[in-house]
Amino acid sequence: MSEVLTKSTARNIFYGGSLFFFVIFVGLTAHSRHYILTKSTDQAHLTDSVVRGKRVWERNACFDCHTIYGEGARFAPEVGDVFKRWGGEKDPAGAHQMIKDWMKAQPSGAQGRRQMPQFNLNDTELDDLADFLAWASRTNTQGWPPRPAKVN
Repeated sequence: MSEVLTKSTARNIFYGGSLFFFVIFVGLTAHSRHYILTKSTDQAHLTDSVVRGKRVWERNACFDCHTIYGEGARFAPEVGDVFKRWGGEKDPAGAHQMIKDWMKAQPSGAQGRRQMPQFNLNDTELDDLADFLAWASRTNTQGWPPRPAKVN
């Protein structure tokens, strides 16, 4: 025996399905927000200096050349974990100073290689940018962006 799908039944299936998937969407959004705020980012150390450093990053369009968490151009190195790579876990003050010194020394004048422009940032802006990069290094990116395999 074949049953006919009435308009009323079709409408109920549509609204019921839409409500079901909307509830799933809201639940996944809430779960993602909770995970990001409690497990992924270092919200406890999100200081005014870090926020100002992000503004320095944006104002000077650092993302035009660098990536952070895999977002941005790929002309220059990834800087989302630069603080770790420069020894920030063992010597935070040394890594902080290294970032500042690196910025002050650009461009290096080396012939035949890419050069980073001199942005002429003052000491406060350099401190803020270094704080932002240190904070970004503490973000749990779960291995993103992937590193290319080293060829021996």
